Amino acid sequence: MLDRISLTHFRNHAASELRETARFNLLVGENGAGKTNVLEALSLLAPGRGLRRAALAEMAMQGSDHGFAVGADLAQQGADAVRLGTYCETASPTRRKVRINGADSPATALGEWIALTWLTPAMDGLFTGPSNDRRRFLDRMALALDPAHAAHVSRYEAALRERNRLLSDDRAPESAWLDAIEAQMVEHGGRLIAGRAALVDTLMARIAHMPSEPFARPALTYSPGGADNAEALSQALFEGRHRDRAAQRTLAGPHRDELEVVHAAKRVPAAQSSTGEQKAMLVAITLAHAALAAQGRAGVLLLDEVAAHLDPVRRAALFEQLDASGAQVWMTGTEVGPFETITDKSAIWRVSGGNVERR
Repeated sequence: MLDRISLTHFRNHAASELRETARFNLLVGENGAGKTNVLEALSLLAPGRGLRRAALAEMAMQGSDHGFAVGADLAQQGADAVRLGTYCETASPTRRKVRINGADSPATALGEWIALTWLTPAMDGLFTGPSNDRRRFLDRMALALDPAHAAHVSRYEAALRERNRLLSDDRAPESAWLDAIEAQMVEHGGRLIAGRAALVDTLMARIAHMPSEPFARPALTYSPGGADNAEALSQALFEGRHRDRAAQRTLAGPHRDELEVVHAAKRVPAAQSSTGEQKAMLVAITLAHAALAAQGRAGVLLLDEVAAHLDPVRRAALFEQLDASGAQVWMTGTEVGPFETITDKSAIWRVSGGNVERR
């Protein structure tokens, strides 16, 4: 579990510390108190941009000339705790740094110690929003299974931008330039396609063993954007040059992938399901992913306002599954009431104005 958590100049937390954590951890307080900020800080103990995908400068406390720091002890059975930390030295940083047991480390190294999964209210529109949101969701889940996935995403996107720039130029691009850029797209795009496909197959195998009630069991399908492997992507890019130049953008590749989700029992697309059913399907996907991601690592679940659209029956089922998961769980709420069935086994913190006090 994570313990001895510290937030320094992070958002509205000047200096907050959370000690003696538990399996269930409840952050309770009014809207705007800083509850989600604690979850965001914890989410930075994994590779990537955190649960808000915010710019680093936005995370530093306003009015401070300093950057921010987040640290936590990862307690382990039969071994010394591992100190995980991430920080920025200035209020307008270009990148954050990572330390593990006091030694500078790459951000990807965090993924070797901890598997973080989260669910936030901003994800409630995942099924009805643009396909780019669902691709990002896929990649974040794939990242928890394979920390190298993030590098393939960034390198593919960089090559894609360069190809689109050449395609939109008034002068016809030289074939040699396109060959070189497309080789990069094929190398990293092929890895993206394989990683996303493997993730969905593995998730579906896990979801198949989950109870269909009271949660709405989702059926996930990965639909490649015109190419389902590296060889097919290479061919699609080469054969599509004339068409893509006319469109001034690349029309085939993993940047056009789609994640299709259906309410399995009703055979209804998730986008057409009720708000409660959509929330329940998101919870089911999150729980399945958390179980997969943990394998051999510490599992941590960050659930922001998770009880908001769940009825009492589904809430009780959620807590039961969380209890059986073995993961450390962090949840937020404006009051303790919705969590009354688990308060006896929870650490509860009152959050107010960027201050955190143990109840």
